[in-house]
Amino acid sequence: MSKRDNFYLLSLGCAKNTVDSESMAELLGGAGYAGVAEPNEARVLIVNTCGFIGPAKKESVEALRELAEGKRADQYLIAAGCLSQRYGAQLLQQVPGIDGIIGTRRWMDIVDLVENIRDRKHPEPIYHLPDEVLTVGQDEQGAMRTAIQGSSAYLKIADGCRRPCAFCAIPLIKGTHVSREPELILAEAQRLQSAGIQELVLISQDTTDYGHDRGIKNGLAQLLDQIVAAAPEIPWIRIMYAYPGYVTDQLIETMARHDQILPYLDMPLQHGNRDVLLRMKRPAKIEWVYETVSKIRAAMPDLAIRSTFIVGYPGETEAEFQDLLDFTAELEFDRLGAFTFSFEPGTTSEPLGDPVPEEIKEERRNRLMEQQQQISLQKNQTFVGRTLDVLVEGEGDGLSVGRAYRDAPEIDGMVIVEGMLPIGELVPVRITGAMAYDLVGTVDINATKIVL
Repeated sequence: MSKRDNFYLLSLGCAKNTVDSESMAELLGGAGYAGVAEPNEARVLIVNTCGFIGPAKKESVEALRELAEGKRADQYLIAAGCLSQRYGAQLLQQVPGIDGIIGTRRWMDIVDLVENIRDRKHPEPIYHLPDEVLTVGQDEQGAMRTAIQGSSAYLKIADGCRRPCAFCAIPLIKGTHVSREPELILAEAQRLQSAGIQELVLISQDTTDYGHDRGIKNGLAQLLDQIVAAAPEIPWIRIMYAYPGYVTDQLIETMARHDQILPYLDMPLQHGNRDVLLRMKRPAKIEWVYETVSKIRAAMPDLAIRSTFIVGYPGETEAEFQDLLDFTAELEFDRLGAFTFSFEPGTTSEPLGDPVPEEIKEERRNRLMEQQQQISLQKNQTFVGRTLDVLVEGEGDGLSVGRAYRDAPEIDGMVIVEGMLPIGELVPVRITGAMAYDLVGTVDINATKIVL
């Protein structure tokens, strides 16, 4: 096969972007193009960009520039994804040498764009940024909306977001929330089961909003019941990106009722001070968080809760930041991520500016993570002496590494196990040591069934 038939695709950003990249690659493969690992082996170069916050945008621009400066005369460079969707012509000014622009809302037209670039009569870049946005689940051209990584797989259940968060550009990039048809999701879960997937990670901008646009109440809970029935052989089902206020009693009951659904919940809360949350246009009822966390921990005593927070939001005072420290200390999240505020033009927070100095943002982030490090260590120490199922993901030098139910792919900790274990298998591991974020253990040869 000639280089004319090859494509190189670099995917940047979050797992949701990775799914879009895999879907584009599937469509290109079906059209006769072969994916390659090196840019110099390809005729078509694609960067699926991230445009969420400043550092991600910078990374995307730098990746495009590197490919543009090094490409041959017979190579085509396409900028896809979030940055392309939002900035279009501006991106072309920043990176001369781009041959095509395609955004997040019509990723399924990637083959048409590639063919149009190859057949064009003039060297001007081709833009493909139509206004139509309600294509999720309706016009996916048969591509799976999944991304397989080892024995785990992400499955996108919806796209877009209807939330009003003042700091977030996602609605400007993705459009409003659109749920995929449940039949499509279930069929993909079954195909992943047939492929031997051990962990299914459900993702969207807001998984707890699934079904709202279809008039379905408690849509995520209903979908989970259906997935468990459709793919009973997938041992782990993980839920990401829950929105505060939408973790309902039915969702909690559903999670607790099914052994397949991991006692793990990712719920980005963003702050612990009511006034800051109001400025963020986020749910500001702090009491709800305490009540709900208490409720889900009662239903699932081994529940691992992950949350993320923004420090240095415009107007954040030292007293408001102290409230965040106190809030996270009291709730003792198992996993916590912290980000400094990134000013995003066009969002509703734009009039607030970016008044908190960068050095104060970084100092506050460091203080929050130092506190969390101690909380995480104390949480990890409670698992010493227990046996946990570990999904093995790598091995070398007499050791294996994997994840327990408490660890989502790429963002959480790991379990280091003595011995060379089969990659892709769930292995019972007796925990013998704890670090701030990771656990250490040995294979429990006496374990027959892990009970969380």
